Amino acid sequence: MCVGLPLRITAITGIAAEVADSADLIDLSLTPEAQVGDWVLTFLGAAREVISEDEAEKISAALEGLRSVMQGNALGDAFADLDAATPQLPPHLQAAFDAGKTYG
Repeated sequence: MCVGLPLRITAITGIAAEVADSADLIDLSLTPEAQVGDWVLTFLGAAREVISEDEAEKISAALEGLRSVMQGNALGDAFADLDAATPQLPPHLQAAFDAGKTYG
């Protein structure tokens, strides 16, 4: 499994970016619109998506909660944003369901 990490860009040189709290460079080939100060979701050293600061905070909290559980500690409020949420189908599946389709 590959886990995405939210990182904030601090400098860009060509298609490589320096990020806060890391000495590693990340590849921006898939996110050419990314700018200094943006948050990006990275997988295996490559930015895959520019995300909001709010989304970065939620992802970071979830990863911290998982880290805590793996160390035998409590989950805490790592998934507080999901506690009150009800499950929802993706838009394309909701449209099919609304149209009466229940399979294939």
